Amino acid sequence: MTTSQNYSPVVSAEESLPEMTLKAVILGIILSIFFAIGNAFIGLKAGMTVSASIPASVISMGILRTCFKRVSILENNIVQTMASAGEALASGVIFTIPTLYFLGESISIGRTFMLSILGGFLGIFFMLPMREHFVVKEHGKLLFPEGTACAEILKAGEKGAKKALLAIYGVLLGALFRFCTGFLHLWPEVLTLKIKSFRNSVVSLDTTPALLGVGFIIGPRIASTMLSGGLLGWWIIMPLMKIFASGQAIVPPATEAFSSLSNSDIWSNYIRYIGAGGVTVGGILSLFRIFPGIVRAFKLAFKKTAKDVGDESLKVLRTAKDLPYPFVIIGAIFCLLGLWLIPVFHLNFFSVLLIAVLGFFFVAVTSMTVGLVGSSSNPASGIIIMTLLISLFLFLAFGWTDRIYMITAAIVSSVVSVAICIASDTSQDLKTGFLVGATPQKQQIAMMIGTVAAACVIGFTLILLNKAYHLGSSQLSAPQATLLSMIVKGFIQGDLPYQLIIVGVLIGISVELMGIHALAFAIGLYLPLETTTCIFVGGLVSLLVHRKRAEGWSEKGVLFASGLVAGDALMGILVALFAILGLTQIGAPPILYPIFGLIAYLVMTAILTWVASPSKSEA
Repeated sequence: MTTSQNYSPVVSAEESLPEMTLKAVILGIILSIFFAIGNAFIGLKAGMTVSASIPASVISMGILRTCFKRVSILENNIVQTMASAGEALASGVIFTIPTLYFLGESISIGRTFMLSILGGFLGIFFMLPMREHFVVKEHGKLLFPEGTACAEILKAGEKGAKKALLAIYGVLLGALFRFCTGFLHLWPEVLTLKIKSFRNSVVSLDTTPALLGVGFIIGPRIASTMLSGGLLGWWIIMPLMKIFASGQAIVPPATEAFSSLSNSDIWSNYIRYIGAGGVTVGGILSLFRIFPGIVRAFKLAFKKTAKDVGDESLKVLRTAKDLPYPFVIIGAIFCLLGLWLIPVFHLNFFSVLLIAVLGFFFVAVTSMTVGLVGSSSNPASGIIIMTLLISLFLFLAFGWTDRIYMITAAIVSSVVSVAICIASDTSQDLKTGFLVGATPQKQQIAMMIGTVAAACVIGFTLILLNKAYHLGSSQLSAPQATLLSMIVKGFIQGDLPYQLIIVGVLIGISVELMGIHALAFAIGLYLPLETTTCIFVGGLVSLLVHRKRAEGWSEKGVLFASGLVAGDALMGILVALFAILGLTQIGAPPILYPIFGLIAYLVMTAILTWVASPSKSEA
């Protein structure tokens, strides 16, 4: 593993290349809006978004190098930083704001805009003190798959056509595969085999190229830990629940009401709550481990700020310069004051304090999580659920049971949702900047600009999509927001499944005591089985390749895997736009049998293995 002491960025701290130029800012704003709109639709439709950093890097290099003779790698990095802010903001907003609509509130453009700005800026401000610990000190331990992949894409563009071709081939293959599944609907994206003799348990595989690439980048250890969590949920807990439904003995079938539920219904209504409890305790344990590092980061940051005043010889290096910490603290305070004083938020002082505490804690958790398993597997939904549950329980303890406090709890969750999505994306982008030699301060400013640009359009996008497809309909189901609204209504009616959450907490503690990373395990428990299965396949390919390679590192494999992620994400955005234009229908039935999808997936996996495998001179 590379360590923070011996890594070599593309641009050294002593070099000064064009970075935050006018052309980079303008293109970054345009792409931020583009990704915000595209991800708003696909997220409300399918319950997930596509990472924007890598596709934005590819688009940026293509546009800037076509239109301008001289373009630096740092300018491309600024563009991808701003563009990814649009995707991250869309994720935070669409997972929560529709909850207010389902609870009887109207979608307000002004409130959505202000919530996006304040929540997004809080996420950036809360993450900045952790940058040095997560990005620099833990380099080689926290891999930041998308951030590392994005850096490889940018480096490939700098090294010439030969290096870039590997990434381009990956982009083409990933885009072609997504085009076949998302636009042409040739085969189903998720392949499922039901084992009827074992309580209808399933073996499922998501054939998404991006997940295969992420699995290769994060490696076999984390991938197998995640799969273990998934197997516990789908192959152990779920069959046991069917057997012992309603406390009965082993008398198959289980009660009629429970046995009528599909595996997906059981996962949505039971397993996911257990996973949310596991994610929460895993995050708490992770925070305990890293808390001393966070304290040291704060002390070091203020020491740097003090040295930077009046002593030119002790100036901070360009590649280690963050936004001034007094500005960060004052900015966070102003964001919290805005949430408290703006009437449309319905927030009292206690709820704002809750946002500050939970926001900072969960920003730390998500920043570390995406460092471990990447943004594609970020358990934002589980964290949002826990934020809502904590808010509701505390409000109940104070006797605040009126409907207005249920709305307040939903808004608290919305602010924290935006904050953690922006923070997790910021951490990935800062990792990319660290690897290429960017200026953190300029990236942080770019992230703020990209957040504002996306916030200007996200409210209008929600209203237009609601008018066209109707939130909550089969065309625009908004699964996360639907679940949150069900939790609020269930809390009011007094039938929350808190026992399941406690089970998840106990599982997380047990796993941690066995020396297994509880957070990665719980993420696998929380995610659908097909997601962890695909990531595991990528991890197996990485294991196979690295066993053949003496130095244990495959640059070719990382480039090609990064291309798979980029191509899948780029085509995912295009398919979303095609769907808005009525050129295709997301979720349409496949034309061919699933076996063709499996063959295509195996061919793609074989190509990744072949490309990443060492030549005779490298072995």
